[in-house]
Amino acid sequence: MSNPVFNNSPVFGDSRNPKVRQGRQQMAADPGWGTPPPGYQHGPQYQAAPYGTGAPTMDAASLESMYGAPSATNVQMRRMTYDDVVMKTGGLLALLVIVGAVAYYLTPQVGLGLIWGGMIAALGLGLVNAFKREPSPPLIIAYAVAEGVFLGGVSYLFQEIYVGGADVQPIVLQAVLATLATFGVTLALFRSGKVRVTPKFTRWLMIAIGGYALFSLLNFVLSFFIASEGFGPLRNGPVGIIVGLVAVGLAAASLIVDFDGIKRGVEIGAPAKYSWTASFGLLVTLVWLYFELLRLLAMFAGRD
Repeated sequence: MSNPVFNNSPVFGDSRNPKVRQGRQQMAADPGWGTPPPGYQHGPQYQAAPYGTGAPTMDAASLESMYGAPSATNVQMRRMTYDDVVMKTGGLLALLVIVGAVAYYLTPQVGLGLIWGGMIAALGLGLVNAFKREPSPPLIIAYAVAEGVFLGGVSYLFQEIYVGGADVQPIVLQAVLATLATFGVTLALFRSGKVRVTPKFTRWLMIAIGGYALFSLLNFVLSFFIASEGFGPLRNGPVGIIVGLVAVGLAAASLIVDFDGIKRGVEIGAPAKYSWTASFGLLVTLVWLYFELLRLLAMFAGRD
């Protein structure tokens, strides 16, 4: 997968990946691990204990009552559900937006130190959460706060420097609405089944994102040697707009892959705590999407 939060994850990864399969077998020994759904190819660790091993027996009436009872839901079994992911993602986004709005108005008084502090904190917390095996809600919430500080400050700079002030075009609000709209469209496409996440699609996306990362790194390095305005020597003019549109498309495609990973986690009965990991993964992709949309809108506004 393209998202480092879901990449090689035993909960959200593709079982055809050897690392995912091995990790899932190890996690199956955890008593809190979920019961696989019908048809899921699981290992011997999921098999019932053989008859006569000392387990308590049940009479015919108890067995009939048990089989006649309705099946337990994922909520009752403390398994991850879509509602869990939606609620936690919504809460993290709300927190990020509130912190971002405060940082936006504090940036003129505090200066660039606020942006650099938020960026370093968000990067560190993002790496810790991405590679942490067990989700940590406090660290994930702290990441949302740090990312809100960084994005709020960067949004102010984009609005003031590249556009020319709040009275010209509210590109920050446009970027927020465009991010939410893209999220809704990609989710609708995924739920409709019109867009399928296949191994070929995933490989193509990983190669494309890798190429874009190398291009961005080269552009950043060249900016120290070649004088340029805006976003670097390789992202000026029409070329910059084309690259920006490609980046937005890659971020949207990453959202679809994220949805597929979350769907896989729910289907295998992952413990409810992993809804925090899923929400964090979605937040990472949404932050990337917002940043690319903000940069693209600033390019369009600067051409007016």
